[in-house]
Amino acid sequence: MFDLSIFILGLIQGFTEFLPISSTGHLILFSNLFGTPSCLAWDAFLHLGSFIAILLYFWKDLKKVFQYKWLILAAVIPGGVIGLTLEHFIEEYFRNPLYVGLNLILMSIPMILGEKIGSKSSTIEELSLKKAFFIGLTQALALIPGTSRSGITISAGLLVGLKREEAAKFSFLAGAPLILGAGLYKSLELFKNSNFSLSIAGMGFFSALISSFLAVAFLIPFLKKHSLYFFVVYRVALAVLIISFIIL
Repeated sequence: MFDLSIFILGLIQGFTEFLPISSTGHLILFSNLFGTPSCLAWDAFLHLGSFIAILLYFWKDLKKVFQYKWLILAAVIPGGVIGLTLEHFIEEYFRNPLYVGLNLILMSIPMILGEKIGSKSSTIEELSLKKAFFIGLTQALALIPGTSRSGITISAGLLVGLKREEAAKFSFLAGAPLILGAGLYKSLELFKNSNFSLSIAGMGFFSALISSFLAVAFLIPFLKKHSLYFFVVYRVALAVLIISFIIL
């Protein structure tokens, strides 16, 4: 059974998970426009496709990735603990288009600061555990719709001195364990408490996997030559459009 809305939902999640424009925010907006399901459990399941995309993209470099294991762990712990603590609060109060619009603007500020202040001179190998932990703290903000996990962690990476492409790589690697954990945990909840069929869910999973891989393959080379300002402009423009529709 083919469900176009679920297929598109997966594509949106995949593209926007790694581009710094907020995947959860876009999923909520799409769901409100077209009446498709939107909840943390469903979003988390789609994120499993994004996790597989990370594995595929970094497959040839897995041995090198394991050299970063303590840095990744330092970034995962604060994001995971804070995420589990605030999950239900955010689910109840922040999953609406108005908050998405406001946070698209508010959380663009760290991206601007990262570009303005960051030295953009160091690599992941030069990253300290303290700096990795700081990036992990900012990763917890990604639960708030409109923030963007990649956007906030890339910004944090820039603020501690990483090159843009290095900040993007570490953002993806540090986010992978949380994406996997949340996806597996919430998938059980999704299939237990909903009427989604395996075939429909799988459709969303594979479209998310494909679009996630394309997004990662695009963003890392893009950031070698370009700044985050393009995405800031997009975020602010989208936020203005959302808020205008709500007010009018």
